[in-house]
Amino acid sequence: MAAPFQVCHVACCANRAGPGVVSWARGGLLAFGSCRSVILYDPEKRKVVATLNGHTERVNCVRWIHSNDEFSDVELISGGSDKHLILWQIQNAKLVNCIRFEGHTGAVCAVDALYIPEEFTEESVLLVASAASDSTVRIWLKHGAEVECLQTLLFGNGFAMDVSLSCLPGNNIPILACGGDDCRIHLYIQETGQFQKTLVLHGHEDWIRGVEWAVYDGALFLASCAQDCLIRIWKIHVTSSLTEDQDEGIIKLKENIFTVKPKSGSETSFAVTLDSVLAGHENWVYAVHWQPPFLKDGRMEQPMRLLSASMDKTVILWAPDDESGVWLEQVRIGEVGGNTLGFFDCLFSPDGSMILAHAFHGALHLWKQTPENKREWAPAVVISGHFNSVQDVKWDPDGEFIISVGSDQTTRIFAPWKRESQAEVSWHEVARPQVHGYDMQCLAMIGRFKFVSGADEKVLRVFTAPRNFMENLSSISGTSMEKLYSEEIIDLPEGATVPALGLSNKAVFQAGDVAVQKAEEEEEERSHASSQYHENYFQPCSLTEPPTEDHLLQNTLWPESQKLYGHGYEVFCVACNPAKTLIASACKASKKEHAAVILWSTKTWRQLQSLHFHNLTVTQLSFSPDDNFLLAVSRDRKWSLWKRKDTDASERGPVFSLFASTDQNTPGHSRIIWSCDWTPDSKYFVTGSRDKKVMVWGECCSAEENKEKGMDAIQLCSSVLDVGDAVTAVSVSHVLATDGRYIVAVGTEGGKIHLYKWTPGDNKTLPLSDWTKCAETDNSQSHTLVVKQLCWRRCVGRAGQEDTAESTEWLQLASAGADSSVKIFSINRHNL
Repeated sequence: MAAPFQVCHVACCANRAGPGVVSWARGGLLAFGSCRSVILYDPEKRKVVATLNGHTERVNCVRWIHSNDEFSDVELISGGSDKHLILWQIQNAKLVNCIRFEGHTGAVCAVDALYIPEEFTEESVLLVASAASDSTVRIWLKHGAEVECLQTLLFGNGFAMDVSLSCLPGNNIPILACGGDDCRIHLYIQETGQFQKTLVLHGHEDWIRGVEWAVYDGALFLASCAQDCLIRIWKIHVTSSLTEDQDEGIIKLKENIFTVKPKSGSETSFAVTLDSVLAGHENWVYAVHWQPPFLKDGRMEQPMRLLSASMDKTVILWAPDDESGVWLEQVRIGEVGGNTLGFFDCLFSPDGSMILAHAFHGALHLWKQTPENKREWAPAVVISGHFNSVQDVKWDPDGEFIISVGSDQTTRIFAPWKRESQAEVSWHEVARPQVHGYDMQCLAMIGRFKFVSGADEKVLRVFTAPRNFMENLSSISGTSMEKLYSEEIIDLPEGATVPALGLSNKAVFQAGDVAVQKAEEEEEERSHASSQYHENYFQPCSLTEPPTEDHLLQNTLWPESQKLYGHGYEVFCVACNPAKTLIASACKASKKEHAAVILWSTKTWRQLQSLHFHNLTVTQLSFSPDDNFLLAVSRDRKWSLWKRKDTDASERGPVFSLFASTDQNTPGHSRIIWSCDWTPDSKYFVTGSRDKKVMVWGECCSAEENKEKGMDAIQLCSSVLDVGDAVTAVSVSHVLATDGRYIVAVGTEGGKIHLYKWTPGDNKTLPLSDWTKCAETDNSQSHTLVVKQLCWRRCVGRAGQEDTAESTEWLQLASAGADSSVKIFSINRHNL
């Protein structure tokens, strides 16, 4: 059965595991750990080209492996909190094979690998060094398909924070540098098949966070960085004599000298000296990286340049002065202001024309060297996404973009970027409307450019798109303003900002000057705050490409228009009816009085009604497409169906009454019901539960019989579908399959997404029907943790693509996962 799934977009970010979780290959591919996956990202195409799933816990370190004469991206090694290393063998950005290294008893936190020529043969063997929280560094040897643990280096009660492998100058003897929490660098040389501790380098006064080797002009250089805010550069070179110069008139750096004797050849002496100490950062330095060698005009080049990343929110490019040889700061890039906490890591692109930084919150920052001025670096577009569990995702009603909320306390909007030079569109984050102080749980769209979100703060907040967002969305997506917006936008605010010491997004109605807010009584306070905290204020910008991370953090907020109070505990789910006149919401509850569903009016923003039925948290709410019913499912294993009353608009009082529900006589779910959805004709609704079952319910009798049955009018209309894993999300496509059957997407606790087709049965007495399984996501397409939410695009075609005859073949499905990722799948319904 050919799976019709095609991954259109993956929104994710790097793990907050510290330095070493991002690696840039010589061939151009960027690899980084995201939750339990290793993501392969192409910065030129600006899209994820592969997802490598194999770890069972968080990925902490990733490293591309290169032989001296190999410039293709073929092998990658990663280590995770599952105590394992995995060697990924890749061809044309596709996984060919993977080999697991098992032996550590703690989380692997650093890894490096090196191909060394095997003596007396023409083959090379792979040498791997890995550091873990079990206070050891393990040395592995891979020869062909066989892997063995060659040696275990013990660090007692301490830890090796980083490791780096290289070969001594002029020969193939491996040398290993380990930087640890004892403020020392331990150097090991491989002799007689084992690594022997040769030297300990002193100088740093705090934990050493990063070490890396580089070869220049026949000498071996080691860069190290530490929490003492300093960078040290050490030099290893061949020395001709073991005796020191006795001339007191000559000032020489102290040399640490050691000798090695290879299996073949004469004994060689090496000297280790401290070459430079670089002081420029004002906080912990987490990572240092040399510019890698690259091919230019058929010859190898490797400029002597060094990058450093610090918690002071800057990345510094260092290089020695051409005349004096003194190391100087060439470029300093990073963040000015903002609410982030600095950088974990930094990397050069293969040719040195781009710099990538990994921020504390997982975001990736990219800068490109400007052709006009080599000392200027401009921010560039790069992948972004949530850094914690994504709790909910929705398409806008017209299917132009998606919006998601997560436990990283942010709301994000992703949209396609359409460029005239490229036929294929790429998806990017275009706005971050809400940066909150509480974990986000749910959201609902109230029209195209208004949404309501719920979080752990017990309050619902309503946001409306500002004019600057609409203009930029039009420019990025290539859609005209007339097509996107039917309403007048003159009176809309320009943007939004969060005042100093404020908690709500305030509208900004005037650009250029200090932010002018709508509430006049706060003007004096805001003016005073803006002079002190100017970087926090909105600055309108006309974009022709997706915003960079700095812009997303500061200038893409949406103004908050309403707060809805009424829930006693953390808001858990929210829904809006098709007419956009009602909002239904529920909060976490352990008692019946707290498990009520509250109905709100979108005209007055007042409570209309509280619906009491469930005894525990209502997990999901869904209005029927015909706007006549409201469905609720709960942790108490029950569902309830509420019917709208025909009341006068001015009449106050209940607008919904209980129509049907699960009772002891109704065959139902035996575990928590996590999710529900309606068929597009409003005849049936689907429920999915932790008991691994999916059921379809509906009015299986005539209208007269339903009237007689009353509360028993709704019955099970399908055979019980056992998915094989706990069901956490269900969604029914608004577009039917080509054979007229309903298309149902089912998300599971294990991260897989299944596609089924279902048709109502004809048997009136036992209205059962068969499910037909169409497809499921494979290992690389699936989430690695729970599927939290699924949402179909309401119309046919792919967002950002031109409407053609071919576009009617495609549907799109968005999924949100606890693995911090948002995925968009394109599905060919003719293959279902």
